Amino acid sequence: QVQLVESGGGLVQAGESLTLSCVASGNIFWISAMGWYRQAPGKQRELVADISSGRPYTNYAEFVEGRFTISRDDAKNTVYLQMNRLKPEDTGVYYCNMRGDVGTKYDYWGQGTQVTVSS
Repeated sequence: QVQLVESGGGLVQAGESLTLSCVASGNIFWISAMGWYRQAPGKQRELVADISSGRPYTNYAEFVEGRFTISRDDAKNTVYLQMNRLKPEDTGVYYCNMRGDVGTKYDYWGQGTQVTVSS
């Protein structure tokens, strides 16, 4: 059984920072890419950032604008999202995603962590 557990969400003021963490446990030998997505009320879930395995490549949504950094610690089966200069429009539920290589069936999600940015 695979479990992804996020932490680090909360309520902050605009301009402040948060760091999200997501730890994977269980039968997780298949993990390749890791990513963070978010969903604001009334909107679809969207990619925030993802990071590949090996010599990691990172990919960010345009709205990140250099404010967020995704990283991973494979020894701890953990992916992080450092979020700086937060804006009210960053408010939403942030979800961790981990998946296997392309063509495999492995694609798992965490339960989500709430991030609220007040103006």
